[in-house]
Amino acid sequence: MSRFIELSDVCVDRDGARVLDGVSMHLDAGERLAIIGSNGAGKTTLLRSLIGLQKTTSGTIEAFGAVRRTEDDFREMRLRAAYLFQDADDQLFCPTVVEDVAFGPLNKGLSEDAAMEKARATLARFNMGHLGPRVTRKLSGGEKRLVCLAAILAMDPDVLLLDEPTNSLDNKHVEKLVEILSSLDTAMIIVSHDRPVLDRLATRALLMRQQQLHDAVLHRHPHVHEHPHVHTGEAD
Repeated sequence: MSRFIELSDVCVDRDGARVLDGVSMHLDAGERLAIIGSNGAGKTTLLRSLIGLQKTTSGTIEAFGAVRRTEDDFREMRLRAAYLFQDADDQLFCPTVVEDVAFGPLNKGLSEDAAMEKARATLARFNMGHLGPRVTRKLSGGEKRLVCLAAILAMDPDVLLLDEPTNSLDNKHVEKLVEILSSLDTAMIIVSHDRPVLDRLATRALLMRQQQLHDAVLHRHPHVHEHPHVHTGEAD
């Protein structure tokens, strides 16, 4: 199995305090890795560190067969590991939906016409074609979230980094988002407090506690519909 990402003893300090302390982990092709833990535990910092948006203090980040140290290293990595921000408004900045979804393909070197075609095809693939001409700032919260997901999927990434993907979504949009993610073979790291969604998506889990990652056990209970549950050894 191909190893996409591997961290070794990564530390992050911010404002004089240690946020990550000797974190080691890996992500292999096809895995859906859940990162769970309390608010402020460092989960978002971990995701941001993976793609160079947060500077590390020490340790090694290796991705797609190369050690990532410089901004150029991480810029190339960000074309293959796409980050879904926790707040959709931090990710949407073009006037219309189709332009936003086309931005990633443009950034990967496609011509304007090819990028727009890729954007329309991606929206159509996930039954969001009707949103293409809409003004992004006039979308509902759920629509914005799904458009952000379409925008990163249009880049054909090898890895999805999902930061609280169901945050503030109603049930209809949660179901749509889970339906899309479940249909993909793409490797994922999912930071979430939404245990029912993780039960449906995750193949492996790690717990962030005291600035470090610890194994959490995924196992299956016998139900009419079999699905994994995340257990951390802590009181849920």
